[in-house]
Amino acid sequence: MQGISGDTLRGHLESLVLSVLERGPAHGLEVLRRLEEAGCGSLKLKEGTLYPALYRMEESGLLKAEWEDSPERKRGPRRRIYRLTPKGKRQLAAGRVKWQEFVEVIGGILGAAT
Repeated sequence: MQGISGDTLRGHLESLVLSVLERGPAHGLEVLRRLEEAGCGSLKLKEGTLYPALYRMEESGLLKAEWEDSPERKRGPRRRIYRLTPKGKRQLAAGRVKWQEFVEVIGGILGAAT
């Protein structure tokens, strides 16, 4: 399968991030790893795309982020841990409905099974 990146992801990144954070809180690189894993390696997302999206989503109240404060973690920089807010959960549910509608319409036009 050809890699998916850039313009193809535009408009869907927010829902994808919310979806992987539904599994539980994570720092930015973990979010990136989850997205790549869920996309079976076909999803090509750069940190320079992800982090601004995380900041926007936090600012809009879809995510809450806190600096990791773990006594066991003595090495490496502190990480910012992101988690869904109730508003983010509602947005994810709405995003799933919109996606299904999109798939049905485009699938119908292209003659693909939905």
